[in-house]
Amino acid sequence: MLTLTQALHDQIVAHARKDHPDEACGVVAGPVGSGRPERFIPMVNAARSPTFYEFGSQDLLKLYREMDDRDEEPVIVYHSHTATEAYPSRTDIGYANEPGAHYVLVSTADTDGLGEFQFRSFRIVEGEVTEEEVKVVEAY
Repeated sequence: MLTLTQALHDQIVAHARKDHPDEACGVVAGPVGSGRPERFIPMVNAARSPTFYEFGSQDLLKLYREMDDRDEEPVIVYHSHTATEAYPSRTDIGYANEPGAHYVLVSTADTDGLGEFQFRSFRIVEGEVTEEEVKVVEAY
């Protein structure tokens, strides 16, 4: 199960809406070994695409150096889908290289009739996708 604060949830959704119609992407870092998402880090989609996201290589290097310096790890890796449901694509699955991370997908398309976005979390380990419950709390 992914537990995150309402503030982090809202920041991820706001980023997805702001970058629409391009896919938004980013990370929420937390203390190593804690599994607790704390620091919201929006990234630039280097692909600038409505159907694909990519972290810039220099941005990614800077991010990992910064997390190392702060004794953090990526707890959440998120991105948006602009025209499809919030479910990992084959490309997303192929790029998932953080087995301990929660992969959050936000859809900015109304694909389920329930509103303009979906917020879902998955574990992706060795190509296997498992959806998990998302619990939004006011504070930890």
